Amino acid sequence: MPTVPFHYVDLRAFAYATEDEKRVEDALRTFLPEDVEIDRVENVGHHGDRIVVLSARIENADGMRHVLDRLSALDDVDRLLDELDQRVDDNCALFMRVDKQAAFRGDVRLGPGITVRAKVEAYPAKKAAAVENARKTLSRLADGDGGDGGDPGE
Repeated sequence: MPTVPFHYVDLRAFAYATEDEKRVEDALRTFLPEDVEIDRVENVGHHGDRIVVLSARIENADGMRHVLDRLSALDDVDRLLDELDQRVDDNCALFMRVDKQAAFRGDVRLGPGITVRAKVEAYPAKKAAAVENARKTLSRLADGDGGDGGDPGE
């Protein structure tokens, strides 16, 4: 079975007082397998307004494949490839934000609202190796070959 080049994928969205929390959860679920639980933490904003943080961590290969499959619908994969040096940090984490409103409608595009953080497998655990592994995975998404990482010996 092909490996997934991530240790885990975290997804997080905020439901502000002016938003319907259920709709924000539905937008987040656009990227999640059905059986994944969403953590809910209620906070108070600077002006006393309610902010609910909805988040989920995917740690199994099948779940991460599901997230990658959903992200493969991105029209902006080439943009992600061009920006990889800025999107991967020194801790080998890949960051992107996807549009919460579009996700609610079932569409996938870059934009504000849902933060995606994927811990990239890299040996050695250096940014350059993580960028290269992320590049291979995102290139497969752009080519429509899936993002399963292929043979780890490549």
